[in-house]
Amino acid sequence: MIKIIRSNAENEDFIFLVKQLDAYLKTTDGDEHNFYNQFNSIKALKHVVIAYIDGKPSACGAFKKYNENSVEVKRMFTTTQARNKGIATKVLTELEDWAKELNYSSCILETGIRQQEAVAFYKTNAYQIIPNYGQYKGVKNSLCFEKKIKR
Repeated sequence: MIKIIRSNAENEDFIFLVKQLDAYLKTTDGDEHNFYNQFNSIKALKHVVIAYIDGKPSACGAFKKYNENSVEVKRMFTTTQARNKGIATKVLTELEDWAKELNYSSCILETGIRQQEAVAFYKTNAYQIIPNYGQYKGVKNSLCFEKKIKR
């Protein structure tokens, strides 16, 4: 059974999942890990979604306000055991629905070009590649996406 909840960054299950995400990113980001990691603090995240499979925390995601119209999706992760079951899509859809409820019109995000599974996932979920924004401008290993969501 899959259960999706809304929470915040103080949720222990979210912290547990983010630790696994950080360990994964440390290996995929290589020498650039410290650059990317500085933008991944969870302290300010007030909008967190966690997915449970049979009571076990299995996937997460969050967003934070980017500007008046957009939120930035952060900290998306699915455990190895829960992958390819549609769980990440459920988390992302819940984040998008929550952003819509708060009257945002788009979701943006950054992922690394080395994270091919993530790139394919966002494309499958109707995210379009956009020019790198903010701190990712000029960063050749970053790939930025946007999805327009209805208000």
